Amino acid sequence: MMQALRAALREAGARFWLRDARVPASLAEGAPARPDAQDLLRLDVRIEEGRIAALAPAGSAEEGVSLEGGQLWPGFVDAHTHLDKGHIWPRMANATGDFAGALEAVTRDRGAAWTAEDIAARADFALRCALAHGTVAVRTHLDSYLPHAHTTWRVFRELRAAWAGRIAIQMVSIAPLDRFAGPQGEELADLVAESGGVLGMVTRLSGGVHDTLPPDYVPMLERFFALAEARGLDLDLHVDESGEQGARGLREIALVALRRRFRGRIQVGHCCSLAVQPEAFARETIARVAEAGLDVVSLPMCNMYLQDRAPGRTPRWRGVTLLHEMRAAGINVSVASDNTRDPFYAYGDLDMVEVFREATRILHLDHPPAGWAAAAGRNPARAMGIGAGVIRPGAAADLVLFRARGMTEWLARPQADRIVLRAGRVLDATPPDHRELDPLFAGAVG
Repeated sequence: MMQALRAALREAGARFWLRDARVPASLAEGAPARPDAQDLLRLDVRIEEGRIAALAPAGSAEEGVSLEGGQLWPGFVDAHTHLDKGHIWPRMANATGDFAGALEAVTRDRGAAWTAEDIAARADFALRCALAHGTVAVRTHLDSYLPHAHTTWRVFRELRAAWAGRIAIQMVSIAPLDRFAGPQGEELADLVAESGGVLGMVTRLSGGVHDTLPPDYVPMLERFFALAEARGLDLDLHVDESGEQGARGLREIALVALRRRFRGRIQVGHCCSLAVQPEAFARETIARVAEAGLDVVSLPMCNMYLQDRAPGRTPRWRGVTLLHEMRAAGINVSVASDNTRDPFYAYGDLDMVEVFREATRILHLDHPPAGWAAAAGRNPARAMGIGAGVIRPGAAADLVLFRARGMTEWLARPQADRIVLRAGRVLDATPPDHRELDPLFAGAVG
């Protein structure tokens, strides 16, 4: 049936109706319909010259291409990835599967093999995967250790230009917080600003939740914020990616943002420790995050892979943060791919269908599903400050069509037969063959 639908779409021209589509209500604006029990709207969608011209109740259009009740989503937004280290698993696996093993393996590979050509080849491969799966925007964190950072950022400035019009790329620095405390902090912040990027770092503040903070921690945070403020940069931070009950980086970041009245956007990722902390402390932290207006992105596949891993022992928790409680507090929450076939996560394909399907299972984004689809579209687009991830009149007709009707059908299968539209036209793209990367790995197969 999808082959027939694909053929009909090719023949439809520049002006046509997509009839009888089910659209997640949280991914639509201006729709003249009410959602059903699965949070889906039944609509006819008018496409004209590459844009969405109108939304109408299903049955309004007399002619057009019928989806027969299949789902229609806007192009996906993946707001937390690591394209610079993606797909290195065949030559640098994580022997232990835990966080320490990942850090050690990536550090070795970065020092030995990350030439401009190597980074560009792997990142372009990953972007072609994302494109074929229906993604329209990606934010990637880039390991930013001097002097190597200059090479990585140059490569991604070139990739951003080469991919313009296909996938919007945003770049974020990642280095430990203390790297920004010294003279190289200025150089890194300048590099990010000159590249049109977002300032990012990683912090894993440990200790008892009521203990006195290390004396240098808040001053380092203040300096980091000051570097961003002086250059008008947004922030995107890796925070408390551990199962330590005493981790408190998230709370301190929110307090600094409030104290400084920081005007830019701040996205925080992971925040895993929050799920194992005392209830009162977690509630207080969430309240401060909401007050500060932070965006939160959860990386469910990678976090479940890394967290609470120990040899010969079954993990006791899922590794993810308190996403339900955060959303209830009014926080803008998203889910994203994170790492792909590298020592931090051995699997993945930058496929947001997989991400949302697994997020639903891991985080229980169902029963009811109301509003959670926004975490793969509207919400990450808001965090990135871009106009994407929503079906509305006037938006680009960058859409993903599915045969699946209800959410159990959609979540039950990988939806490998989906059809991707760009500007209302069928996109001829398939995920590239992993064999393309073999020349980088001296014959190793991951």
